Amino acid sequence: MPPSIDVAIVGAGIGGLTLALNLHEAGIACRVFEAVPEIRPLGVGVNILPHAARVLDGLGLTPALRDVAVTTRESAFFNRFGQFVYSEPAGEHAGYAWPQFSIHRGDLQGVLLAAVRERLGEDAVVVGHRCTGFLQDDDEITISFESPQGDTLPPVTARLLVAADGIHSVVRKQFYPTEGAPRYSGVNMWRGSVVMPPFLSGASMVRAGWLSVGKMVIYPIRNNVDGHGNQLVNWVAEIEAPRPARRDWNGVGRLEDFFPAFADWHFDWLDVAGMIEATETILEYPMVDQDPLPRWSFGRVTLLGDAAHPMVPRGSNGAGQAILDAPCLAAQLREHGLTPTALDAYERLRGKATAEVVLMNRKAPPDAILQTVHELSGDKPFTHIDDVISAADLAEISNRYKNVAGLNREALNAAQAAQTARTGR
Repeated sequence: MPPSIDVAIVGAGIGGLTLALNLHEAGIACRVFEAVPEIRPLGVGVNILPHAARVLDGLGLTPALRDVAVTTRESAFFNRFGQFVYSEPAGEHAGYAWPQFSIHRGDLQGVLLAAVRERLGEDAVVVGHRCTGFLQDDDEITISFESPQGDTLPPVTARLLVAADGIHSVVRKQFYPTEGAPRYSGVNMWRGSVVMPPFLSGASMVRAGWLSVGKMVIYPIRNNVDGHGNQLVNWVAEIEAPRPARRDWNGVGRLEDFFPAFADWHFDWLDVAGMIEATETILEYPMVDQDPLPRWSFGRVTLLGDAAHPMVPRGSNGAGQAILDAPCLAAQLREHGLTPTALDAYERLRGKATAEVVLMNRKAPPDAILQTVHELSGDKPFTHIDDVISAADLAEISNRYKNVAGLNREALNAAQAAQTARTGR
């Protein structure tokens, strides 16, 4: 008897749900298995950059995303004294064929989940199934599950297994049981969101300060949340620390562990200290990644998203790279069938690209502009940024990162134009 499922996806996060939609578009049957008994809108903000927005647009999700997200207008940089350093337009405002969305992670997951259930059926996502391991032979996979209470559930058979089960992936651990601890960057981050009036353009993504003295990333993720024009604003505080925080996306942080670095951040364009103090729930997470793996795919099993390439949560790359994995894998399955050959081809294409992003985030992250200005200015206020560094040099730093991260505007737009000419979409 053939397996009951063509492709089993473990994990109903952003990567797993995006893959389910791409497989459906490719005519490949799948089912998603999620550990939690109920999928709820957890987390705080994420950014969907144009390369990932292109994938979601191809799935017809742009209207739904516009309804719940903030369409980002600009990326702006400041020093820790609130002085302007550099800005550039973002997404469609920068000439990309797609927008940049700043969005609550729960809203993004909700859009994806609703689309999966509408297109694939209500039973396409099975909750309360935590993967505990798998066995495989030449023809199929047998996947073991347990309930949230720890009870053994009936096993599931499939032709292929895709592990999109995040940074604590059970499947990855089965492949690499002796893998070392995450690589700590020396920085912890604290995150929160708070309702407040719009600042700057009302759709600005701000980076300010630097890691050694305190750095902030701030952007709105929901518009007019109270009928009075106020927004839900997401913030991330980052600062060097001798020990990493616990690696738990929902770990609760303490104000006293980081606030002193930002206590005097009262700028004419935003009262950063007041924003932090007004936040009810603060989350804490270490800035960690893992060295790129030698292999993701073994027989009929492969990894996707954070399970395959956990990276420092910087530059909107975690969610973005998971979204990019999905259409690549679906395309290889469509070309090569439900075979190990397809998984190997997917790994060859995405393994190198994601490894470059992991390593680039370590040595020249998207906020390298802040580091450069911090060092050149001696961490002191300046009369004008041109006295420190030219706008052309700042633009070069920004473009260098975009080229590695797959965000070259001309290349992306040209690729879309070629696809449209070929397929009409």
